[in-house]
Amino acid sequence: TEDPRSKLILLQYSGGNYTNYMQGRTHFHQLDFSLEILNTSRQDRQLYEYLVSKGSEEKVWQILLEVYEPVSDPSIQILSWALANGSCTITLNCTAGRGDNVSYSWGSQDTSTLGLCSHNGSVLYLSYPLQNTSFACACTATNPVSSRVLIFNSSECSYEQ
Repeated sequence: TEDPRSKLILLQYSGGNYTNYMQGRTHFHQLDFSLEILNTSRQDRQLYEYLVSKGSEEKVWQILLEVYEPVSDPSIQILSWALANGSCTITLNCTAGRGDNVSYSWGSQDTSTLGLCSHNGSVLYLSYPLQNTSFACACTATNPVSSRVLIFNSSECSYEQ
């Protein structure tokens, strides 16, 4: 025989009264029948069921709760740089030390450098003539619950930047 499936009941509501089996861990809002998990952590990421019984009829909704750690401030690392034929070529890598499901994009507030700085992904390849020695590219690290931005300022083609 198979092992029986067991479920942990968080709250039971019947006839206008309710019992919260996770007192101090959850909070039931009677106005809209929502259940709030307090101090949410990654361990709360799982499938939950919402069950309503009325006589011989039963309705079950399954809710998948995703829990994300917010994105930390990103950092930009110069992977390579080269000066050749009057142009500067730089490879930048933007990473956030913490956060779940982080995606990266590059952009610019300045329309003249928008094409130069536009890229989806953490690595940005820049190649520009030395006349354009001052511009800024913004790296954005994003996930479903937060977003952080860091600006890379290019003043000259040198490793000291």
